Amino acid sequence: MKILIIEDELPAVRTLKKMILDIPELEAEIVAITDTVESTIDWLKSNPSPELVFMDIHLPDGLSFDIFNTVQINCPIIFTTAYDQYAIEAFKLNSIDYILKPYNLKDVERAVNKMLNLTSLQLETYLDSQTKTMKKDFTGGFLVMQSDRFLVLRTEEIAYFYTTNERTIACTFSGVQHEIDKSLEGISDMINPNDFTRANRQFIIARKAVKDVDFWFGSRLSVNLVVKVPEKIIVSKLKASKFKEWLVVG
Repeated sequence: MKILIIEDELPAVRTLKKMILDIPELEAEIVAITDTVESTIDWLKSNPSPELVFMDIHLPDGLSFDIFNTVQINCPIIFTTAYDQYAIEAFKLNSIDYILKPYNLKDVERAVNKMLNLTSLQLETYLDSQTKTMKKDFTGGFLVMQSDRFLVLRTEEIAYFYTTNERTIACTFSGVQHEIDKSLEGISDMINPNDFTRANRQFIIARKAVKDVDFWFGSRLSVNLVVKVPEKIIVSKLKASKFKEWLVVG
């Protein structure tokens, strides 16, 4: 089986490579080892598809999820990471399994056996759903009512979405507010997570709308936007680390 390893830590590469080669059922051949988002994209564009990918999520130039914005991977993926907060996103991409570092043989064997035990039909279904997920098109805009007519509010015009009193408001960078007939949950599925993030229960904010961030009480963050907001945007302690990462690498 031809296997691509995407991993930037040399000791981890050595450990994972040895574990893979020690699983006889795989009959593994490591076809390449890449260590950044950019080098992985370049390799995938220039070579035949591998049969299995072990993909570290946190790479020096970003999250490996960014790879899917550029190229399509037509084989099963086993995600690996030291950070368990990425599990939900990994499974949204229909990964075969998710391994937490440091690597141990038991976890690697479990993930491999899970893949090997898939029937041909199950694997075909998996790859089909994976392709649909990676090809997902995010909405270009929202239909809003203005006076007696409908207008298309382009996503790139929106600085933030805000919910209050069971109403959802989209505010543009020019400060104009429009009511949207969707919940924040529904909006989250329609917008690019690289460009927008759910800051808290009241706000979804655009990256390019963020002016700066202040430290707040209890290890929380206070986010300041380039436009006026109806209330202070506070990111919880639980979400603070992921929010800061989104600002830097998303």
